[in-house]
Amino acid sequence: MHQLFRLVLGQKDLSRAGDLFSLDDSEIEDSLTEALEQIKIISSSSDYQTNNNDQAVVEICITRITAAIRETESIEKHAKALVGLWDSCLEHNLRPFGKDEDTPHAKIASDIMSCILQNYNRPPVMALAIPIAVKFLHRGNKELCRNMSNYLSLAAITKADLLADHTEVIVKSILQGMINQKTCF
Repeated sequence: MHQLFRLVLGQKDLSRAGDLFSLDDSEIEDSLTEALEQIKIISSSSDYQTNNNDQAVVEICITRITAAIRETESIEKHAKALVGLWDSCLEHNLRPFGKDEDTPHAKIASDIMSCILQNYNRPPVMALAIPIAVKFLHRGNKELCRNMSNYLSLAAITKADLLADHTEVIVKSILQGMINQKTCF
C-alpha cells in the first residue's frame, strides 16, 4: 500500500488525509484494493458509528479511491474489494438518524454504490455487484433504495440476464413500495 495511505489509514490521520489528492492516480492505483480492505476494518470497528475522526478519514479516502478508480478505469481490478466493503455496510444500521441524516455506513454504501453501478455496462463488475445490490432494497433507507432502483434499471437494459436470478426480490420490493410509500420498497 502507498505510504501515505498506510499513514492515513493506519493512524487514522485526518490532518494528512487531504494530501491523498496531491498524488497522481497512477501512483496509488496499485494500492486501492489494500486501502479498501483497511477501510473495511476501520468501518467495522465497534466505535465507528460514534468516531467522527474515523468517519472523516474513511469518507476522504473513499472519495480519493473512487476518483482514482474512475480516472484509471480500473474498476474490474478493484471490484471485488469495493463490493466487499459495500457488502459489509449491510451488517450495520442504514436507516437515517433524522429527517435527512444518513448513518456513517449509509454514506459509505452510497459512495461505493455510485462507483460500482455507474459501470452497469461491464458484466464482470455487475456479476459481483447485483447480488449485493438487491439486498439494499429492503434496508429502510429511502434514498439508497431509490438510487439502487435507478442503477438496477440501467443494468437491466444492458445485461438483463444478470438480474434474472433476483427478479422475485425486485418485484416484491416494487410491490411493497407501492403499498407502503413511507419507506422505499
